[in-house]
Amino acid sequence: VQLVESGGGLVQPGGSLRLSCKASGFTFSMYDMSWNRQTPGKERELVAAIDRAGAVTNYADSVKGRFTISRDNAKNTVDLQMNSLKPDDTAVYYCKRPSRYGDAFAYWGQGTQVTVSS
Repeated sequence: VQLVESGGGLVQPGGSLRLSCKASGFTFSMYDMSWNRQTPGKERELVAAIDRAGAVTNYADSVKGRFTISRDNAKNTVDLQMNSLKPDDTAVYYCKRPSRYGDAFAYWGQGTQVTVSS
């Protein structure tokens, strides 16, 4: 299993970024996927999740109305469109594939840094 994130960077408050996660090594269309983020000293938190068909999504309250998660099962990618970014969105963003054996066995990408600052 391999998850490779891209698209992070430095953006001004109010700006936009689009993160992408390229998955390989498993049948992508069989798994729900999610984006999570972590800042120093804090636990990793769920940002957005999407079901295997791309029909059902859910979001952290802090990003509702600003972020959109989507997936392309033909390309094995899951994206996170982030608009109206705030300094509090600064974090390392991780793509995650769950495991039937529990969270301790989930698969994570290497992370991509998003910094929102003027």
